[in-house]
Amino acid sequence: MGFIIFIVAAVLTLAGLYGCFKKAGIEPWKALIPIVNSWWMLDKMQIKKHWFWLQFIPIAGQFITIWILIKFVEHFSRFSLLHHAAAVFLPFAYFPYLGFSPNEKWGGVEALKRYKKSGAREWIDAAVFAVVAATIIRTFVFEAYTIPSGSMEKTLLVNDFLFVNKIKYGARLPMTPLSFPFVHNFLPFSNNSRKSYLEWIKLPYKRLKGYADIQRGDVVVFNFPAGDTVIPELGTQSPYYDVLRTSFGGNRDALLEKFNILAHPADKTDNYIKRCVGIPGDKLEVINRDVWINGIKQIAPPNHQYSYAISTADGKPVADEILKEAGCNVGYEDAQRNDMTFNLETQQYEINLTDKSLDYLNKVKGVILKPIVHAFPNTGSPYGLLFPYDTLHKWALDNYGPIIIPKKGMTITLSKDNYAVYERAIRTYEGNTLEEKNGKYVINGAETNQYTFKYDYYWMMGDNRHGSQDSRFWGFVPETHIVGSASLIWMSWDKGPRWNRLFQSIK
Repeated sequence: MGFIIFIVAAVLTLAGLYGCFKKAGIEPWKALIPIVNSWWMLDKMQIKKHWFWLQFIPIAGQFITIWILIKFVEHFSRFSLLHHAAAVFLPFAYFPYLGFSPNEKWGGVEALKRYKKSGAREWIDAAVFAVVAATIIRTFVFEAYTIPSGSMEKTLLVNDFLFVNKIKYGARLPMTPLSFPFVHNFLPFSNNSRKSYLEWIKLPYKRLKGYADIQRGDVVVFNFPAGDTVIPELGTQSPYYDVLRTSFGGNRDALLEKFNILAHPADKTDNYIKRCVGIPGDKLEVINRDVWINGIKQIAPPNHQYSYAISTADGKPVADEILKEAGCNVGYEDAQRNDMTFNLETQQYEINLTDKSLDYLNKVKGVILKPIVHAFPNTGSPYGLLFPYDTLHKWALDNYGPIIIPKKGMTITLSKDNYAVYERAIRTYEGNTLEEKNGKYVINGAETNQYTFKYDYYWMMGDNRHGSQDSRFWGFVPETHIVGSASLIWMSWDKGPRWNRLFQSIK
C-alpha cells in the first residue's frame, strides 16, 4: 500500500513538473526523468551545474535537491514560505497546480531581479528553509541510506542508495533532539571521535502510528542494539562487546588502557539494515542453515547466499570469467565486495553463492562445490561468539536455537536456562535493574522470577547468511530501535551508475 501511494505521488509530481517545464520553455518530456530533470532546471535558472552532482552525496544530497526545487519555484515569482512549504511537503499537489494553473507564469531570472530581497538574503532564506524542511522530512517521512557492507548481498549491493520509509511502521519521535543537521552520530571529519548531538535533553520513546506492522520478510533499517557503546578506533566492524568479551575476557579496565570508548543513546547508534525473519512471540530455530519459525520451515529470500568450498578437479583456481558469468563478484580490492575468499584455517577457497549461481557452477565441468555448514564444535563459528555468549547454549551459525522472541505483554519465568537470553533485554532495553543471587532473581530491588515485557522484539538476519553480523551475534532488536522500512533503490554506484538497479523496489 505504501509503495502504491509513493508511486502515485511521484507520478503526480512529475506530471506537474511536465507543465512547469513547458511554461519555462524547456522540452516538457525532460521533466519526466527523476533526478536528471534537475540538470535542466539548473540550466534554465542559470545556476552552476556542480549543484547537480552534489545531489549524489549521501544524506546531504537530499537537502540540495530540495534547494533546487525551491529555487525553481522562485523563478515562477513565488517567494513566500507557504509556496516553498507546499513545494516540499505537497509536491504531488503543488507542482500540478504550478504547472497547469493559468494564473501561474514563468518569470525566469528576471523575476528574481525584480524581487526586493538581496541575492545573498534570498540564497540564505532558501538554504535555511531547505535545511529545516529536509530535517523534518528526514525525521518523519523518509531518509536516504547507503549500503555500507555486503551482509545483504545479492538483494542489496554495497553503494546502493536507498529511501527508508519511516511512515510505514510509524515515525519515531527524536529521543535525542539536540543534534547537528545532516549527520547521524558523529561530526564530519572527526574520525568518529566527536558526537554530533547533545544529551542535555532526553525524551522517552514514542512512535507515531504507522499503517503497517513489521512482517517476516520485511527489509528493515534499525539502530544497532549492541552499538550503545563503541570503540572509535575500531569502527562498527568490531563491536565493543565482542572485543571486551573475546580479547579482554570481560575486563573493561584492561580495554580502557588500550582504547577509548563512547556511549550512544538508542536513536544515535549506527544504522543497520537486515531482513526480519522473526516477529514478537515467534519460536525461531536454524537447522542446517534453514530458518524454522514455530516449527515451519521458512522459504529463503530470492537472492539469499550461502558459503561453499570451491575447488577444481585439476587443482587449479576457477577462472574469474567463469565466476563472473555465474554472477559472482570477483577481483575487487574491497573485501566487502568479493564473493570468494581464501580460508587460512581450512586452506580452501570459499565462495558465497545464490541458488542461481550455484546451479550455474554445478554445470561447469571440473568445478567441485561443497556446502559449508557451521555446526558446533566447528572452530570457524564457536558458540562463544554467538548470542547469548554462555556455555549452556552451544549454538552455531547454522544450527541455532530454539529461541523465543519476546512480545509486548509476554510474561516469562526466569531460570538458568533463559537468563542469559533475556537479561540484556530486561536490563538495557527496558531500563530495569536485574541481579542473579544464588539462583534467585532481583528485579528493581524486588525478588521475583517473573518478568513481563514492555516492548516488542524482532530477529534480524542478512540475506548473505554466512557474511552477516546479525541477531545470531547480538540478539533481539527492540521496537525502540526500529527506524523504518527499506523501500526503494534510487541510485546505485560501482565505478559509475548501475543503471539496472535504479528505482527498484526492495523485496
